[in-house]
Amino acid sequence: MRSAYSVETVRTAERELMARLPEGALMQRAAAGLAAACADLLGRVYGSRVVLLVGSGDNGGDALYAGARLARRGAGVTAVLLAPERAHAGGLAALRRAGGRVVSAGGAEGAGRSAQGVEELVERADLVVDGIVGIGGKGGLRPDAVPLAAAARRSRGAVVAVDLPSGVDADTGEVRGVAVRADLTVTFGTHKPGLLIDPAREYAGSVRLVDIGLDLPVEPELEALQHADVAELLPVPRAESDKYRRGVVGIAAGSARYPGAAVLAVAGALRGGAGAVRYVGPAGDAVITRFPETLVSDQGPKHAGRVQAWVVGPGAGDDAATVGEVLAADVPVLVDADGLRLAEAGVVRARRAPTLMTPHAGEAAALLGVDRSEVEGGRLAAARELAGRYGATVLLKGSTTLVADSGGGAVRVNPTGTSWLATAGSGDVLSGLAGSLLAAGLSAVDAGSVGAYVHGLAGRLAADGAPVGAHDVAEAVPEAWRNVLG
Repeated sequence: MRSAYSVETVRTAERELMARLPEGALMQRAAAGLAAACADLLGRVYGSRVVLLVGSGDNGGDALYAGARLARRGAGVTAVLLAPERAHAGGLAALRRAGGRVVSAGGAEGAGRSAQGVEELVERADLVVDGIVGIGGKGGLRPDAVPLAAAARRSRGAVVAVDLPSGVDADTGEVRGVAVRADLTVTFGTHKPGLLIDPAREYAGSVRLVDIGLDLPVEPELEALQHADVAELLPVPRAESDKYRRGVVGIAAGSARYPGAAVLAVAGALRGGAGAVRYVGPAGDAVITRFPETLVSDQGPKHAGRVQAWVVGPGAGDDAATVGEVLAADVPVLVDADGLRLAEAGVVRARRAPTLMTPHAGEAAALLGVDRSEVEGGRLAAARELAGRYGATVLLKGSTTLVADSGGGAVRVNPTGTSWLATAGSGDVLSGLAGSLLAAGLSAVDAGSVGAYVHGLAGRLAADGAPVGAHDVAEAVPEAWRNVLG
């Protein structure tokens, strides 16, 4: 499990550790890890040109001490100070002792280099180290740092962010203004939520975690499942299993206009681990033609037979009666697509059995009464708000898929997926897959996060760098499943 903690939690852990260590020892640990990551990225340190972008906080100190280590190995290191009078004194002295040079962002220390010359210095570097702002930064870069961030982006060399790209919000993943775009982020002690959530995740590049000995709480702010975690949760039939012990999932989806939504939801469900799939709706002929193993009924959810979970909404149009009938059932229910619009918040909150809602950003925005851009810019807050408002587990789909529970606790972030999954019907496959996992006995949080993980992995395998359709993703689910189980 990959975990991420809030800024407040990290700072508390750092203070507790610093109280037990000699002065400056924690910064030296961070700088050593940062310098090692930079050296790995450079390949050859000797003779390389390294530029440090140094702010006034501890991140600037980390960059300066790491720069001193690189300078001692023969790199030509120049520190660009955004606030010379507030630069970390110890780090600055260490860099100078190692032979590093220092300039101010507005020109050379003493004389000779203009602001334009400083930007050219950044552009010609083999490596740029972003130590402008630490994890407490809010609201994008200050105006004096913006030209340096732009120069770093134009640089021919790689950009390494110290702990977090400057200008992104560590706790929420929001980017409100200009921020540094890194090729690699070297983060200390633990991941920060912003490193795992878009839009900030896009600015972080690859992430390398350096252990500095922090003692962190058991429950993080955010967690991301890995292969081993998913393998433990995937339902595997035993010798005495039958279709009912494995779980039966009901699919109430599709319409005369959108029969394909029903077919794709059933496709996902059949590959999701349940023992049987019951389909209810007007697309029965299309479903049975494609999947003859499906148990098809046109008598409505109440008369469909025994199920351990329902999926309702994909392609349902305006069939509010079916949505209401499914929500009245005393089994776990996954609500997607049109079902989200038709489900009354009070009815969902009153349910005793678990409810899993799976909106994309546009649907979430409609439910919250805000612009889509607000959801996309603050995904973590949106997922939590929806979960609390409906008393349900919410799987917010998108470039970063999040799973938030109404009871609070760590929000799950999905690490798999591909942009090729942004295709019609992909969400219907996910609905069936996650609904099948609900029927197999997984909790709403586990069904949502495991379903998203396997679905994302199936998308990667199916696409392999090329366009795919939703049916291709469904066909790749078994391969993804086997990949997880190893």
